Amino acid sequence: MSAKAAPGWGSAHLAAIRPGQVALDPADQLAVHQTLARYAFALDQQDLEALGAVLTEDATWTFKIADETDLGPVVGREAILAFVRDAMAAETDQRRHNLVNVAFHSANAEAALVHAYLMLTSNAGGGGGVVATGFYTFGLERAGGEWRIAELFLGTDNAW
Repeated sequence: MSAKAAPGWGSAHLAAIRPGQVALDPADQLAVHQTLARYAFALDQQDLEALGAVLTEDATWTFKIADETDLGPVVGREAILAFVRDAMAAETDQRRHNLVNVAFHSANAEAALVHAYLMLTSNAGGGGGVVATGFYTFGLERAGGEWRIAELFLGTDNAW
């Protein structure tokens, strides 16, 4: 695919960038960041057990590719893991999900809404390079004393 999204297309999918109330102490903010890092590492290492550990049982994933193609929502941890398993089976390269500019939109002791940019890199073709950029919106919930991803929206700026 060669589709690419127009500048600013993601604003329709992002809550206003201005932050809401973030009522989390620094330790909980770090714990949320760690959950997002564990998510990225699980994808990159193709570790479905680790991925499952950062998702709520009823998590939902929704994707919009280049502001054109909708995927999902994929509903429930087991359905998400099956979706990811199928995607991983088709991969022939080492991918790295680089989450940057992680910003809390709002948070309290039970839930957090966090935005992050994605820079997806790959070693396909014998050299490293960026294959996709985009943004995430993560809805996280505290479950069993741990922060877990309950809702995920990924909007990519290009298809690959």
